[in-house]
Amino acid sequence: MSDKDKKRQEGWKQLPTGGTILEGGTAKKYKTGDWRNSRPVWNKDKCINCLRCWVYCPDSAIILKEGKVAGIDLEHCKGCGICSEECPVKPEKAIKMVPEKQKTEDRGQKTEKSDS
Repeated sequence: MSDKDKKRQEGWKQLPTGGTILEGGTAKKYKTGDWRNSRPVWNKDKCINCLRCWVYCPDSAIILKEGKVAGIDLEHCKGCGICSEECPVKPEKAIKMVPEKQKTEDRGQKTEKSDS
C-alpha cells in the first residue's frame, strides 16, 4: 500500500459516530408523509376538539390553531391510524383512514399541510 493510499483511508477513530442526533427538531426537515398506504381525512364538523388525536400522534402531524384541531400535516403523517383509533366521536369518527390512492373531495378541503 502506497503512502498516498494510507492517507486516503480513514481509521475508525476518524469516522463519525452513527445514530447520533446532533441537533434538536430535525424531523421537520424531512417530509416523510409519502411512506404511508392510508391517510387520515379529518371532518371538522364532527370534531369535538378533545385533542386525543394530537396527544397520541407519534409524528406530531395534528395541526392546532388556538387550541383546536385545524388539520393534518400530510407531509409528516405516516398513516399509522392512531389518530382515528383514538377519536372518541361515534358512530362515525371525526378522523377516518382512507387508502392513499383513493381520491376524495375531502382531500385538500379538510386536511392541511403544515406552514413549515
